[in-house]
Amino acid sequence: MKHFYTLFIALITLTASAQVPAGYYDYATGTGYTLKTQLFRIINSTDDPQINNTIEEIQTVESYNSLDGFNSTYERDFYYETNGSNTILDMYSENPTGNDPYNFTPGADECGNFNAEGVCYNKEHVIPQSVFSSQTPMYSDAHHLIPTDGRVNGFRSNYPFGNVDDNQLISQSGISNPTQNGSKVGGYEDLGYPIDYSGTVFEPIDEFKGDIARIYFYFVTRYENQVSNWSSYPMFNGTSDQAIAEPFLSVLIDWHLNDPVSQKEIDRNNNIFYNHQNNRNPFVDHPEYVLQIWSTTPDTEAPSDVIDLVASNPTDNSIDLSWTAATDNIAVASYDIYVDGVNTFNTSSTTFTATGLTADTNYCFTLKAKDASGNESNFSNEDCEMTTNNGSSGGDIDIFFSEYIEGSGTNKVLEIANFTGATVDMSIYTLKLSTNGNANWSTTYTFPNNTSINNEDVYVIANGGSTVCTSEYDNLNNDITSFNGNDAIGLFKNDVLIDILGDFNSSANYAQNTTLVRKPTVDRPTTTFDINEWNSFASNNCDDLGSHIQTLGVDEFTTFEFIMYPNPANGDEVTIISNQDIEVEVYDILGKKVTVQSISTDQQKLDISRLSKGMYIIRCNASNGSITKKLIKQ
Repeated sequence: MKHFYTLFIALITLTASAQVPAGYYDYATGTGYTLKTQLFRIINSTDDPQINNTIEEIQTVESYNSLDGFNSTYERDFYYETNGSNTILDMYSENPTGNDPYNFTPGADECGNFNAEGVCYNKEHVIPQSVFSSQTPMYSDAHHLIPTDGRVNGFRSNYPFGNVDDNQLISQSGISNPTQNGSKVGGYEDLGYPIDYSGTVFEPIDEFKGDIARIYFYFVTRYENQVSNWSSYPMFNGTSDQAIAEPFLSVLIDWHLNDPVSQKEIDRNNNIFYNHQNNRNPFVDHPEYVLQIWSTTPDTEAPSDVIDLVASNPTDNSIDLSWTAATDNIAVASYDIYVDGVNTFNTSSTTFTATGLTADTNYCFTLKAKDASGNESNFSNEDCEMTTNNGSSGGDIDIFFSEYIEGSGTNKVLEIANFTGATVDMSIYTLKLSTNGNANWSTTYTFPNNTSINNEDVYVIANGGSTVCTSEYDNLNNDITSFNGNDAIGLFKNDVLIDILGDFNSSANYAQNTTLVRKPTVDRPTTTFDINEWNSFASNNCDDLGSHIQTLGVDEFTTFEFIMYPNPANGDEVTIISNQDIEVEVYDILGKKVTVQSISTDQQKLDISRLSKGMYIIRCNASNGSITKKLIKQ
């Protein structure tokens, strides 16, 4: 039997693949129930002779009470709330798209007495302990023990999991049904699965249905040699192979496919393995095992190809990716992300941030969609992006601080200059202030909506009480201009520091009662403050405010020469003739570096085949200077 499902992709960005030890699943080579038995031998607490002892990891049976410390340390909400790292992640109360109805402090809010939701949390056996008579190791197995609201835990009772008919909700004093996050208990809703069931079931919210399903698949696999004894539980069928009775098997497969593995599950699986009981949930590491074991009709249809892949928002070590979701006859389980042709990341979302990249490096990305049976699509379109170099001492061509006035009283002024070659939209830039050597940025300034700075123009921010050169002010803000001569001020792009005034780690005065003007030879920001880049003037001097001079502008050169032709260019390369070896940086009109190439006096061709039509800035760097010119590709 084969079912068709609609995929609801969880909007969670994954940052890494599950860290499975090398060789952990080498023994898992079969299909069907043979594969299930192989997984049982891998994850159990027995030294199995069938498995190479250099590969097998033996489960450690921990005590039930040891879960208290594990939950306080690892079962925290790092995924949905901005301050969630200090709260327990409870699948029965979590609101993934808004504020939680209540939160629990790890350890401090552990039950305890309760008579309503939100009082305290305890430990929920996803497979009720009455099923296995509270025997170990099932009783203390962390893979199916989760922290939940105490009252909702009791509300769930030992009911099976399934889809609830909203017309058959049960009532219970002291708790609403559905609960405050939408979990509910009631009569089973018949959605056309093979065997009818008329009892009461518990249904979690969609965000966590896949989590529950993979816990069940783990449990009947880990305890394959015992599960046939627990047939009194409606979800089990009294066998050691299929183990899960219909219609619950179809329900759990449905939940598994519609709610793919999340980063929360990956992290939890790693924490249980590395920090608690030394075994893993195979169905988190390999979601495709579910259909390989329990599907009687193999799925051989591959997902559609991924389209509209876009790489954007580079930092020194990360690039954002987004794409249009692929489709599949059953469901897309995840996406493999290839970096320069190497399969590097995996995610179930349609957005992802590739991390761990090298600054000032061009990366090309492609994707493949995968379903739960391991079928893969063809490669997506390729899109490339270059990481920035804002963390280096030199920085990239970008806007920068050009003047600073720390004058008498409230005469406090900041000026920012643009010599990128294009108008700069300030929506992705902010200023931050750190006072008296504080190791934190205490104040953030966001530019007004629709603010931009034209090329070779400046933007001036002043204190509302400032009285010097007031005609040059573009904006008044008392918070960011509350600085003194020992306070650091940072210029940020996409929340990454690109330029700084002062020393973030020092309260020493660097410009008290002083006006600083950036020297004309400075053409880019830097994350390390150097007073030698600035000319100093007396307090309240604003003669240069409202404009700035840069001597390394477009079409101007220093002590070496180069010729570039043809320009405009119609082909895939241009010739650059220089009197010395140089490094050529190519920037688009937004000031973003798109490629770098070394040009020697012998090799004089610059490859522009990957550049789209438009205007670019070509910056040629030699040991004794730089030259910047415009290039147009037609």
